[in-house]
Amino acid sequence: MAAVSLRLGDLVWGKLGRYPPWPGKIVNPPKDLKKPRGKKCFFVKFFGTEDHAWIKVEQLKPYHAHKEEMIKINKGKRFQQAVDAVEEFLRRAKGKDQDLTIPESSTVKGVMAGPMAAFKWQPTVSEPVKDADPHFHHFLLSQTEKPAVCYQAITKKLKICEEETGSTSIQAADSTAVNGSITPTDKKIGFLGLGLMGSGIVSNLLKMGHTVTVWNRTAEKEGARLGRTPAEVVSTCDITFACVSDPKAAKDLVLGPSGVLQGIRPGKCYVDMSTVDADTVTELAQVIVSRGGRFLEAPVSGNQQLSNDGMLVILAAGDRGLYEDCSSCFQAMGKTSFFLGEVGNAAKMMLIVNMVQGSFMATIAEGLTLAQVTGQSQQTLLDILNQGQLASIFLDQKCQNILQGNFKPDFYLKYIQKDLRLAIALGDAVNHPTPMAAAANEVYKRAKALDQSDNDMSAVYRAYIH
Repeated sequence: MAAVSLRLGDLVWGKLGRYPPWPGKIVNPPKDLKKPRGKKCFFVKFFGTEDHAWIKVEQLKPYHAHKEEMIKINKGKRFQQAVDAVEEFLRRAKGKDQDLTIPESSTVKGVMAGPMAAFKWQPTVSEPVKDADPHFHHFLLSQTEKPAVCYQAITKKLKICEEETGSTSIQAADSTAVNGSITPTDKKIGFLGLGLMGSGIVSNLLKMGHTVTVWNRTAEKEGARLGRTPAEVVSTCDITFACVSDPKAAKDLVLGPSGVLQGIRPGKCYVDMSTVDADTVTELAQVIVSRGGRFLEAPVSGNQQLSNDGMLVILAAGDRGLYEDCSSCFQAMGKTSFFLGEVGNAAKMMLIVNMVQGSFMATIAEGLTLAQVTGQSQQTLLDILNQGQLASIFLDQKCQNILQGNFKPDFYLKYIQKDLRLAIALGDAVNHPTPMAAAANEVYKRAKALDQSDNDMSAVYRAYIH
């Protein structure tokens, strides 16, 4: 397609990363929002959402010339609302130059639904759509069936700026928090690990106005190239958070080649949000502090949905001053936080919490299968439980997973089994019996043997029916 000249005020179809084209208008960026270096792009505000971003020229098409083409591709409700907003804007403009006023929308859920999700936009040969440096993700999207949730959370009020080190820093365009009760810290924030929990956490840090530099340890999964390291993130940020899968991953991240420890110098802060055992977190604290760094453990209680919603419960221990410095970050990612004293206490408490949760989940699965084999209705059992003292969102969601046969991970089964194993070891260390947890652990091990590791914890149900 021949190059089309675009200018300020033009209505366009803009494509962000691997997401479908969306109607917007080229506008002036906020005064403090610098244009990414080395990229010919325009700042676009999108109709029907609160989103705006720098978009490369080759990912823009004139609105009117491609309107019919785009409408044929997507019939989604949110998409139609966005198109209606454009037409309403044009009716009000009546040929006069005026500033863009985009009707607000509380959500862009559904943006990726329908045929538009399969739309193929042709990138240029010399400059592919994918990030030039995928290890530092601009959009941090988890591979879920609801990408619109992450898309909304991460691209909302987004700015991308290149630091002198070459690493990518992501910052919300507005300097004030979306909810006025949070004033984001002026400290540079780093985040390592963009799994089920990490992506949602970063989304909410961005929405609340924090500047965030990110890295993900699994290059193969993220399509990353070599050259960007945890050490670089730590060395360029004031406070670096990490959220990885288990004790080995947590140690490798800190002690491995180009790891966190190599970026630590006096005053640098490291906050480990992984769920690990007390011995692991104590060892990490010691090596960080030995280099003059400050350390806080802050594992989180919740799941992917609570992470996306900014409703996690944060259990912190270690450097009390660092805990206070993380105040705006914790407010952005969670509904409450607890400071539990010395390093190791948060790890122990988190394992106990997850031990209770994992055991309860196994009991739910056991009850549902017993109902089935005795000729009772599983749905009626759920209805009865939901009317009693055990009623909870957790109970209802996990039972619905089982009844629908939908085990898409919200909390990986392999991780709850890991936490049960660590909780049992914690009990053993103080000669305290944990027979309920031990029994539940055996059921999860059976589920893992049935290839359920990467499904939701509710897939423990399958250990009872095979």
